[in-house]
Amino acid sequence: MALDYSIIGERLKKARLAKNMTQENLAEKIDVSVAFLSRVECGHSHFNLNRLSQVCKLLDVSEGYILSGTSDDSKSYLEDDFRELLAKCSPEKQRLIYNIAKTIAEDESYL
Repeated sequence: MALDYSIIGERLKKARLAKNMTQENLAEKIDVSVAFLSRVECGHSHFNLNRLSQVCKLLDVSEGYILSGTSDDSKSYLEDDFRELLAKCSPEKQRLIYNIAKTIAEDESYL
């Protein structure tokens, strides 16, 4: 399974904002440039595992949540991410996404 760095970046940004930190604050604390942090949050770059662990500690989130959308206290994989994605879509797109998801969920040949 390949990592989706744009989703990872969105989760990092959400965690940073939840801590009321600016990109400048976080970049300074982890000794990277604001431009690099911005690229990470946009999914165009990524942290190595050591740096990711450091960022997660500062933001008080688990590496598991940042990488996969799950955390120790949650059994709902990507639920918030899907909710946010659907909220941005028109009713027609929501219906299309639902139909695609339903087809995949009901077909035993997928994964």
